[in-house]
Amino acid sequence: MRILGLDPGLAIVGYSVIDYKDKQYNLVASGSIKTPQNEREAKRLLEIYEDVCFLCQKYNPQAASVEKLYFFSNQKTIIGVSQARGVILAALEKNGINTYGYTPIEVKQVITGYGRASKNEVKKYVSLYVNLPHTNLDDTIDSIAIAICHIRSTGINPQFDGV
Repeated sequence: MRILGLDPGLAIVGYSVIDYKDKQYNLVASGSIKTPQNEREAKRLLEIYEDVCFLCQKYNPQAASVEKLYFFSNQKTIIGVSQARGVILAALEKNGINTYGYTPIEVKQVITGYGRASKNEVKKYVSLYVNLPHTNLDDTIDSIAIAICHIRSTGINPQFDGV
């Protein structure tokens, strides 16, 4: 099974593509979609839409796992993140990709066993599943965690077998 993991944002969308077969996780691709702050909002959203469509066509995932909005302390960014998530969902629908959503607490619970785990703890546990790319970008690491969360949550792999 091939999963596309997405961590939405207006400035940065983290993405990852993970194959799961024979109880093995393989990170096929990961990175980020970055939009310039000085561009019009509509143009930034269109860029996200087009890039997600490109990822769907290039990697042909069977499903996508997208982080749900749960709680935002920064009221200035919630609208942009919500809009980015909306165009991501539209792009996935346009490409016929089944979409699933998980809150950050659900992702952390599935990955680490603790819903309030730190970013470093999530990164540590994600590295037990896949060889991490050379990045310190939280959005990319989060997208990998979101994809793994889907694999583990759907019964494909209810227990981690690697450690």
